[in-house]
Amino acid sequence: MAIAGNRPEAPPKERALYEELGLTDHDLLEMYHLMALSRAVSDRMWVLNRMGKAPFTIGCNGQEAAQVGSAYALRPGFDWVAPYYRDVGVALTVGMTPLDLLLATFAREADPSSRGRQMPNHFGHARLHILTGSSPVATQIPQAAGLALASKLRGEDAVTIAYFGDGATSKGDFHEGLNFAGVHCLPVIFFCENNRYAISVPQRKQMAIEDVSLRAAGYGFPGVTVDGQDILAVYGATKEAVDRARRGEGPTLIEAKTYRLQPHSSDDDDRRYRSQEEVEAWRQRDPIIIFQRYLTEARVLAEEADAKIRQQIAKDVDDATRAAEASPLPKAEDALRHVYAE
Repeated sequence: MAIAGNRPEAPPKERALYEELGLTDHDLLEMYHLMALSRAVSDRMWVLNRMGKAPFTIGCNGQEAAQVGSAYALRPGFDWVAPYYRDVGVALTVGMTPLDLLLATFAREADPSSRGRQMPNHFGHARLHILTGSSPVATQIPQAAGLALASKLRGEDAVTIAYFGDGATSKGDFHEGLNFAGVHCLPVIFFCENNRYAISVPQRKQMAIEDVSLRAAGYGFPGVTVDGQDILAVYGATKEAVDRARRGEGPTLIEAKTYRLQPHSSDDDDRRYRSQEEVEAWRQRDPIIIFQRYLTEARVLAEEADAKIRQQIAKDVDDATRAAEASPLPKAEDALRHVYAE
């Protein structure tokens, strides 16, 4: 995505920051576009739920930097991704489209994740190597270790990344998956989007440590904590972990400190367990606004170009919504297909 018109070269300090990461102006604009698109799709899902057109949704608002920044370090369609239900930004970054996600929201037959069988936000895509998710928390973590083992046994240099929230680290699946990956030195990244709450349970009631990343030491591989509102910091940490994994040096646990700006889901009332003052304080650290300011100061994003990006996103999401809603429903006679062996 290019900027219309001429612009001065980025200041040396800002330019050095992203060039050291191997990123170009084009990359930065693409990352910004993906963050803004993730927010727009998440917002549309929420509106559709409130209109009674979608039974359930989980938003990614506030976690776009953690999701896009990490997924941007992958090779889409080659590396394997095991997302969790909040990962709208991850799904879009590795190649799913707004239409793909909205087809699932409307439970349409053309939904690539499950042909309308799964709940919304249960991402899956065979061609893009997105492992189909299931509703129980943390089950994707040992499954990701299994995917990484398969890649290692085949002699492939594919990397697997598993995404999860801080609540998942309280499950046995987390510890079993990390232990197995550490023992077998697997090419897998465990990516914790620590948004401080396991639904309504704050971190201080889940664990006696401040950083989830400390737990990696118990399984024999590095743990890293990054500012999840800083997309470049997230990208840098993930790129380093991806490179380690491809070199055969084993797993990494990355913890991105972030915050969800919406309730846990469309069925949640977050006013019962956190203050509006807390939420508003985090709104001042909205990752999209932070990155927008950075791009403006770096002279990568002009005001006119920003407006065009937003206009195009609004059109794309509107078009995807209309197409998804008009798409056929699944056939009733197919309800039991792929349930039993055929």
